[in-house]
Amino acid sequence: MEVVMIVVSLALLVTIAYKGFSVILFAPVCALVAASMAEYHLLPAYTDLFMGKAVVFVKSFFPIFLLGAVFGKVMEETGMARSIAEFVIQKLGKDKAILSVMMVCIILAYGGVSVYVAVFAISPFAASIFREANIPKRLIPAVLTAGLLTMVMDSAPGTPQLQNIIPTVYLGTTIYAAPTLGTICGIMTLALCYIYINWRKKVAERHGEGYGNHTLNEATIDPDQPTPPWYFSILPLITVLAVSFYLSFIYKWDPSMIEPFQKMGLPLATKAISSVISIWALIIGLIVSILLAIGLGYRFMPKNISIKSALNAGAIGSLLAVMNTASEVGYGSVISSLPGFTEIANSLYSVGEGMPLLNAAIMVNVLAAITGSATGGLGIALEIFSAHWLEATQAAGIPPEVLHRVASMAAGGMDTLPHNGAIITTLAICGLTHKESYKDIFGVTLLKFAMAFFAVFLYMVTGIV
Repeated sequence: MEVVMIVVSLALLVTIAYKGFSVILFAPVCALVAASMAEYHLLPAYTDLFMGKAVVFVKSFFPIFLLGAVFGKVMEETGMARSIAEFVIQKLGKDKAILSVMMVCIILAYGGVSVYVAVFAISPFAASIFREANIPKRLIPAVLTAGLLTMVMDSAPGTPQLQNIIPTVYLGTTIYAAPTLGTICGIMTLALCYIYINWRKKVAERHGEGYGNHTLNEATIDPDQPTPPWYFSILPLITVLAVSFYLSFIYKWDPSMIEPFQKMGLPLATKAISSVISIWALIIGLIVSILLAIGLGYRFMPKNISIKSALNAGAIGSLLAVMNTASEVGYGSVISSLPGFTEIANSLYSVGEGMPLLNAAIMVNVLAAITGSATGGLGIALEIFSAHWLEATQAAGIPPEVLHRVASMAAGGMDTLPHNGAIITTLAICGLTHKESYKDIFGVTLLKFAMAFFAVFLYMVTGIV
């Protein structure tokens, strides 16, 4: 019965999200529906379990959400994001609208811009070029999903997105884990997504479907607004990667620097400096890049926009993103604590028995689907199963870096169900609905889901890392 209630709870959350209701508000409601069948007292299940896990997530990763959102907003308001977008579109040509938008997504996200903010920055240009090329607007969310939520989210070595950072906390790896394996699978994912979306565009053309008549969130771009040169605009993105690489591999951190805080008995104190180096490196990299972007781009900001308003807007915007994800983490934590979930986990263990990489790919996908969050599902999966997977991979002679890459890629598989916060945000920004656009988002999702398992196969056959 508990397993049934978990399924009912998940179906309820997906339906509520599909209808456009806030996950922040209804994730705890759906979690408590399932918890009630385990005879948990509802108030402590909410305040101690749901909120406890959500707070741990916020404590660990809020700085990345905050700085990534501020960085993205500064890049947007200084015209740097526009400068990069226009350069890419000019070089590839407007007849390559789909590829152009995907490339802009890759450049911004790989440079450290928060996925949520990147959607705000890119969607006006995507709408403009799609309108001019007469490509259905309903395909834009799928293109943004392919560009932002595939290779540069979890496959590319060194990517500063959370899905690549979280495994470092649990596995003792770095964000450059399994670079060759990740690069090959990431490029394949992008290629397949491009082929799929291009095919969907051609199907629409055969049916006489064009951009469509849209009035909601139809952004306009001022052609007279000056922008920085593209080679200035790309410097802050390169800086994020360069600074985080230096601080991750070259700079020697003093392990004793956290000892005074450990002695304070803080409830969420860092246990070892190795588990936070990647996060600290990215925090510093983003701060340096924000300052650089302001220094290079403030002269190009519109008169009605100030540095203060850009910083404030980025900070406020980060709250929605982090609370959406934290609520999904809290939901997943309640579900994973139920006895019914133990039955599900045990049955899934048997599927990948003796094959820890396959088991990790399955379990992370399941939890990402339940939570509707790549970061949430990955964090919960690693918290519960990382010790088991590390022991099993060590016994099999598999480097932890491969486990890192497989788990990270799996997180970006079935996470994009209708209740995923990034999908809800993307649709809202584009002025579209699940009914109009989710079918093609799900097509991209299936390709990404399959690629995590291909990564397992590729490693087992070739041993490539």
